[in-house]
Amino acid sequence: MKKLLKGKMIMALTIIGGIFVNVAFSFLVSKLNFPFYLDVIGTVGVAFAAGSLPALIVAVFTNLFCGLFNPMSVYYTLISMFIAIIAAYFSNNNDFKKISNIIEISLIIGLVSGFLGADIQLLLLGRPQFASVSDAAEVLTSVFRTNYYFNFILLNIGLNIVDKGLSVFIVVFALKFLPDKDIKFLRNIGWKQRPLSREEIRRYASTSKRNGRLQRRFSRLLVSAAVAITVIMVLISMNIYFEHTKKEYTLNAYGAARMAATEINVDRIEEFTKRGEAAVGYRETEMRLTAVRNNFPGVKYLYVYDIKEDGCHVVFDIDTEDDEGYEPGEVIPFDEEFLPYVDQLLAGEEINDVENNKYFGWLNTVMHPVRDEDGVTRCYVGVDVSMHILTDFVKEYLIRIVLIFTGYLAVILAIGLWVSRYYLVHPINAMVSCTNSFMYEMDNQAVLQDNVKKIKKLKIKTDDELENLYNALCKMTEDTAEQVNDIRYQNQTINQMQNGLIITMADMVENRDSDTGYHIQKTADYVRIILEGLKKKGYYQDKLTTKFMNDVEMSAPLHDIGKINISDTVLNKPGKLTDEEYEIMKTHTTAGKNIMEKAINSVKGENYLKEARNMAAYHHEKWDGTGYPEGLKGQVIPLSARVMAVADVFDALTSKRVYKDAMPLEEAMAIIKRDSGTHFDPKCAEVFLEAEEEVRLVLRRYQED
Repeated sequence: MKKLLKGKMIMALTIIGGIFVNVAFSFLVSKLNFPFYLDVIGTVGVAFAAGSLPALIVAVFTNLFCGLFNPMSVYYTLISMFIAIIAAYFSNNNDFKKISNIIEISLIIGLVSGFLGADIQLLLLGRPQFASVSDAAEVLTSVFRTNYYFNFILLNIGLNIVDKGLSVFIVVFALKFLPDKDIKFLRNIGWKQRPLSREEIRRYASTSKRNGRLQRRFSRLLVSAAVAITVIMVLISMNIYFEHTKKEYTLNAYGAARMAATEINVDRIEEFTKRGEAAVGYRETEMRLTAVRNNFPGVKYLYVYDIKEDGCHVVFDIDTEDDEGYEPGEVIPFDEEFLPYVDQLLAGEEINDVENNKYFGWLNTVMHPVRDEDGVTRCYVGVDVSMHILTDFVKEYLIRIVLIFTGYLAVILAIGLWVSRYYLVHPINAMVSCTNSFMYEMDNQAVLQDNVKKIKKLKIKTDDELENLYNALCKMTEDTAEQVNDIRYQNQTINQMQNGLIITMADMVENRDSDTGYHIQKTADYVRIILEGLKKKGYYQDKLTTKFMNDVEMSAPLHDIGKINISDTVLNKPGKLTDEEYEIMKTHTTAGKNIMEKAINSVKGENYLKEARNMAAYHHEKWDGTGYPEGLKGQVIPLSARVMAVADVFDALTSKRVYKDAMPLEEAMAIIKRDSGTHFDPKCAEVFLEAEEEVRLVLRRYQED
């Protein structure tokens, strides 16, 4: 806990220090009026030392504080964000330690900030921010006769390359005095588990089939929320501004109409209408009306009409920059918006707030009556206030809002990604990878124990439900490893009992046969040699699984179990068997099959007994179909029986019997080779012949015994 608090304090001081360095240097160059910023030294330094998120925080707050003495700074937040991200990317690869990489990052940062900075200045100011840069661009334009804005962008990129390059070199020089262990400590503060290397992160991420989906969903949620908030705030603020401005302009319309009414000589209305500028005092009155219009913000049109049944008779219509007014005496039909008010106008009543558009082109009209001494309305002063001015405002406002909120949106997104990465993605990927390794290595106790250690070594400390899940996973894997070990011990005991039972049963048969010394042991060894040879050669790959090979080798001693049913007179006859006796001897295959099938029905699911049945029943079948008991042919004969056929015949040839001597190994091998493809599976015979040295060792061992 103390280490965690210490880490948070160091990180906070690092961020504050980065902001202070940025603001201090930026304030200094602004006071000296240099065309530089030097406001990213702290950002780059924090990115190199602590990573992207702290650097992004430094970038945002730097622009916020710099805005106190340089209002344009707040609009450069997006640029500072890019610089923080680029610097953090280079720092992840330790690329800032090579001079070539320092130059590369300086150029990249300079190009990005120079181009974007120039665009922002042109969008908001319509000109360069620094007068010296503007003068230099004009000189280049006059000398090379190129576009002024193009020259300005090039100049700004060049200045930013120098500015950002100087900042990077200052940071690299300063970091030489900071020990690598301190940098490593800063970069690992955010981890909520044992810090992972980049290789571990990639490996853990690759184990997930849905890698990155959680982070992408989290990112989409954050972006959607931030964009929605931004849009809502923009719309609300624009609506408030619009309503406020509308109210202000409407009041201005009232004021302008009343003031204009005082400037009109009602006794000369008819003369002004008929003669226009030729009438005495017309020009002077028109000038005063123009001054009234110009003194009230938002007033677009000001005119004086004599309202009659046939329309509006123009007395005055003040020209604007965009439109020329109607000439005196012209008759203008009533606009559609005024048709409901015609009777009131003819009656000399005042008309207020006639709107004809409620959006950015909104126009509001006030018709103020001009009365004589008797209170009779002689004409109307009409004032139109327009919101067309909002169009330019909206463009600039949107640009400023987008620039400001994009930076803060990036911070929100960065924080969200950081939280999701260190609190969710990395811990979950690590747990999934370790759990997969644990589940796929259940047969290896050493690997299981190693995976338990790996899971515990993650040390996830998110202080939330995920940590609870991790602790439960640790306990589950540890308990599972212990249970698997217990089960494995029990299985070994059971296997030993099974093997003992098999050997006991086989010995019972062999002890009845007076001259089959070590037959079951030797045939089991020969079976193992053949199986390993087939596996090495790549034969029967689909069939030769580890379990199949173990089952065949384990149950090989039972291949003659059926001899338990053969009488001693036949089984131990010292001479050659008669045809009748031979037929009785042949029944040991079907008897063995029946015995094994009864065992299989009693012990469900024991596959090794199925292979014991196959060998007991079919080890006297021949490849060409001339064997017994069923005359099976080729690969229809079970593979275990085909293997046993080679082993059984070879042992019979090389073993001494009461009616014959043991055949030399070379002669027995020659017979196996001769009968390959007729009696024996060619592949089984091939691998057995190629393993002659191993066969010789088995034969020699049992001869010595």
